[in-house]
Amino acid sequence: MKFNKNWVDEWVPNSLSAQELSDAITMAGLEVDTCSPVCGEFDHVVVGEVKECWDHPDSDHLHVTKVDVGGPELLQIVCGAPNCRQGLKVACSVVGAHLPGITIKAAKLRGVDSQGMLCSYKELGMSEESNGIIELPADAPVGADLHDYMKLNDSTIDVDLTTNRPDCLSLRGIAREVAVLTHAAFHELDIKAYTPTCDATFPVEVLDSKACPRYLGRVIHGVNQKAESPLWMTEKLRRCGIRSVSPIVDVTNYVMLELGQPLHAFDLNCVHDKIEVRFAREGEKLVLLSGEEIEVKPDTLVIADSQGPVGLAGIFGGQKSGINDETKDVFLESAFFSPLAIKGRARHYGLKTDASHRFERGVDPELQRMAMERATELLVQIAGGQVGPVIECKDDAELKSSETHHIVLRLERLKKVLGCEVPVEEVEHILNTLGLQPEKIEGGYRTSAPSFRFDIEIEEDLIEEVARIYGYNRIPNTLPIAEMIMSADKEEVLNDKALRHSLVQSGYQEAITYSFTDPRVLKVFNDLEPMVLLTPISLEMSAMRTTLLAGLALAAKHNVNRQQKRVRLFEMGLSYIQDASAENGVRQEPMLAGIAVGDAEAESWATPARHVDFFDIKGDVEAMLALTAKPEAYEWRVTDCPFLHPGQGADLYLDGRKVGVVGMLHPAAQKALGFKTSVAVFEIERAALGQRVIPQSHEISKFPSVRRDLAFVLDKSVSSADLVREIREQGGKLVTSVVIFDVFTSEELGDKRSIALGLTLHDIERTLEDAEVDALIEKIVGAVQTKFGATLRA
Repeated sequence: MKFNKNWVDEWVPNSLSAQELSDAITMAGLEVDTCSPVCGEFDHVVVGEVKECWDHPDSDHLHVTKVDVGGPELLQIVCGAPNCRQGLKVACSVVGAHLPGITIKAAKLRGVDSQGMLCSYKELGMSEESNGIIELPADAPVGADLHDYMKLNDSTIDVDLTTNRPDCLSLRGIAREVAVLTHAAFHELDIKAYTPTCDATFPVEVLDSKACPRYLGRVIHGVNQKAESPLWMTEKLRRCGIRSVSPIVDVTNYVMLELGQPLHAFDLNCVHDKIEVRFAREGEKLVLLSGEEIEVKPDTLVIADSQGPVGLAGIFGGQKSGINDETKDVFLESAFFSPLAIKGRARHYGLKTDASHRFERGVDPELQRMAMERATELLVQIAGGQVGPVIECKDDAELKSSETHHIVLRLERLKKVLGCEVPVEEVEHILNTLGLQPEKIEGGYRTSAPSFRFDIEIEEDLIEEVARIYGYNRIPNTLPIAEMIMSADKEEVLNDKALRHSLVQSGYQEAITYSFTDPRVLKVFNDLEPMVLLTPISLEMSAMRTTLLAGLALAAKHNVNRQQKRVRLFEMGLSYIQDASAENGVRQEPMLAGIAVGDAEAESWATPARHVDFFDIKGDVEAMLALTAKPEAYEWRVTDCPFLHPGQGADLYLDGRKVGVVGMLHPAAQKALGFKTSVAVFEIERAALGQRVIPQSHEISKFPSVRRDLAFVLDKSVSSADLVREIREQGGKLVTSVVIFDVFTSEELGDKRSIALGLTLHDIERTLEDAEVDALIEKIVGAVQTKFGATLRA
């Protein structure tokens, strides 16, 4: 929000400099980005009058002028501006004047003497562009210093407002804040209802009063669009960053800046039969004022006539009904549109307007009539016209729903939160000046937030208001008292820190990604329907994640694209699954996910370079499972997960329930995500890693162990995990270890493979006899042959 200091001073007379004012409102929570003068540094520039003007004898675009600057003689000045003409009041820099980057000297231009320069806004540092010299009003006093005449000893202040303060998107709102901070008088505008001078009206129908609870319209006939907007208005607009266009447009922009209410003017002769406020219908199109044609989406509120949309409500007008140089009859609109009906719609069409910026954040629902009367007064004053009565459509029930409720401020609570005691008289004064209508009750105040303060809803909001007006710098700095309490972590609980350490030791780095991501990336990993945000920042951040892998994949790709050859990331966070049985229809599932891309190991002479593979990522996960001290409780099974590579993925099961997936990305998924090398991923339910077995001490055996190696030939469909499980079941407590040390396949074996295992047999109470070991091995071999159809390999 840009505003100029002099305009604020009209509302709230004060003795602060522009910088002091900037500091004051910044400390009150309205952060000032810049405070800059409204013009460049210049001197000896005065008001002049072009007495004579003729074409330069040796140029097709230059003019020779005689200019009166209040001196004894007329100055001859050569000017190249297309709008230079006799009788024009201009800004004239005389010989010796200093302008931004230039000193004016007497010169000859193509053989003609020139004793000064007629200045444009650009040359005086007042604008970045200019189409000609400055045209001053006809009553501008000749010879007057331009600084004094245009009141250029002024500054433009640019405030970076947070979304909760739409009330400050106007001079009136800024002035209210300044009045509270400086304890100065606030001069409210005296706006009276304009008495109609004709009976002209135009039918208005609001078809969705929830989206538009209040709509005001007024017909004004016979407006002189060719009239000139006064200098005081165009200068205020310029200093606030808005260029002057025409009287009608200037007035609507001026009232928006002054009061915070966006207005729109329609060319009445281009609107047919009636005005309708409704949501767009399927297939409707609209040519915007910019000339761009769009197809209006059904969730967009539009202003329409009998032939279709003539504007996007609260966002942008249509070309067909727009104001032009020939406009004589105007339909003036002042409406309150619900923030939810406008929010995000401008972004859908690639638009960003001052109106949508205000309506998205919230406009005072009581402001529309005041703005209408103010705009009418200014427009008739500048361009004339016959004014009809105001037509109003409103839904009292919807407007009542936006009324504020009573909020209680407890003085004890105020003291506790701020850490200091604010005098009661000062608290009451602050609440009064903020328009909160405090009513004294036992222990505090009962307040009512005004209609323009959407952000005040709870007691903490009132405390914040008191604190910022009282002054954060007046609140003493005190160190909090922190007691050190030993955390009561149970030993059997596997905490996040241990899992993080395990992954860090495996070469991973923790990432924290957004909970909302690109729905197209989510589709790569699952077919779950994500929750879509109503007002997303962008399409790439429009859906709540159903898997952590989406954000990790984007982060990994970002790093790979920046020449990182080895990327390993993990994240702990929530995935959001739509579930009708869950509270609020959403199941928030804590998950642990990781991704590995590129080289398996850091570059080294000791090991050959290779890309990460399935066994690398599976080994990293097994290292985490080992922290539970019960890795045998987990089971690996062949996966049918569509985003994993066939034969290079596995599902992780615990107690017969799938709790995670591990594997290499399917080539199609890899391509869809934009990776050119193999990508390994895992995602596991955090709850599945929540418990660990507490280690129990036992006696170290004095007796030797026995090792027997077995090689089974069996179908490839038989998993090694099932084979090991069967051996352990048959061997009982005597089999203390089963290790797979070789897997062999060949053309001769065909659909079978050979798995070689090393079995360690041990008893802590005695030495095992050979006959006993042989009998147990024979039992194991028999069971494996019976269950899996395996044969011993010679």
